[in-house]
Amino acid sequence: MSRQEILDSVNSVFREVFDRDEITVNEETTAADVEGWDSLRHITLIEAIEDEFDMRFKMNEVTGMKNVGEMLDIIAERI
Repeated sequence: MSRQEILDSVNSVFREVFDRDEITVNEETTAADVEGWDSLRHITLIEAIEDEFDMRFKMNEVTGMKNVGEMLDIIAERI
């Protein structure tokens, strides 16, 4: 799976979790860039990403992610 394909899937998950079809994230996107991305929504998002890619993040990965690009890095390593 290419990085772009991973990003496309991640965008689909974001749209579903935030229930907003217009959301488009990129590698630099942070929680501050997405309206409604609070700590509770973050947990839901992480779970949905894990389900989408059939993987589990480690706690230090979840707390250490600074942007979507870092999330993509972790996903790419695992699939």
